[in-house]
Amino acid sequence: MTLKQVDSTNTYLKDMLSKSKPVPEGTVIMAEDQFAGRGQRENTWHTEPGKNLTFSILLKPSFVDAQGQYDVTRAASLGVYDALQPLFGGGLKIKWPNDIYYGDKKLGGMLIENILQGSQIKASIVGIGLNVNQDNFTDNTGNATSIKQILHRDYELKNILAQICNHIEGYYLQLKAGRTDFVRNTYLSRLYWLNEAKPFRSNGQTFTGTINNVTDNGLLVVEHEGKVETFNFKEIEFLNK
Repeated sequence: MTLKQVDSTNTYLKDMLSKSKPVPEGTVIMAEDQFAGRGQRENTWHTEPGKNLTFSILLKPSFVDAQGQYDVTRAASLGVYDALQPLFGGGLKIKWPNDIYYGDKKLGGMLIENILQGSQIKASIVGIGLNVNQDNFTDNTGNATSIKQILHRDYELKNILAQICNHIEGYYLQLKAGRTDFVRNTYLSRLYWLNEAKPFRSNGQTFTGTINNVTDNGLLVVEHEGKVETFNFKEIEFLNK
C-alpha cells in the first residue's frame, strides 16, 4: 500500500494491527511523504517527499523468542545490504545497531518495533528509511548521503523496494529454518568498524576501542584497554570524524 502522506509508516501499521481485522504478514506500507518518521534515540527521520524510500513491513516471527529479537534487526539489515550491494560493490557496511553506511556516510536506517506475547514475538514492524534520489541535505542531518549523491543518477524507488523486500524475506526464512548462526555470522562479517581501533564515547568518557562482536541479544562488544565491555543501544556513541 502506498500512501501520499503519513506521519510514520510504523505508526500507521501499528494502528492497523490495533483494529480487529487481521493484517497479513508481509504487508508493506510505503509513504511518498513521511513527515514524522522516527529513528533510534527518539531522533526524527527527515526525508524529501517523493525522493526516498520510507516504508514499513509487517512480520510475524513467532518462532523467535524475546531474547532473540535482535535477529529480526539482523535479517532486515542484511536484506537492505544485499539489495544495495550490487549497486555499490565495496564500501557498504551495516552500522550497529541498525544503520546502513557507505564509507562514513549514512544511507539509511531502521526502526524495528516488536510486539511481544509472553516470551514470543507476536509481530515485528520493520520501519526502513533509505536516501535514494535526494540531492541535498540540511546541516542538521549530519553525515547523511544518498544513492544519487554517490552514483550520480536517479533510481526507481519501487524497484529498490522490491529488491529489499525479497532479500529481507530470504534472511527471514533462514531464521525460520533455524539457521540463526548463519544470519548472525553474516551480519557480523558486514559490520562497520569491525576489528578496527576507533573512537567512542560512553558515560561522558571518550576512548579508543575495537568492536569484535555483537552478542546474541544484540549488545555491542568492544575491547579497550585490555578489557571487553558490552553496550546497549543508547550506551555508546560512535565518534565519526
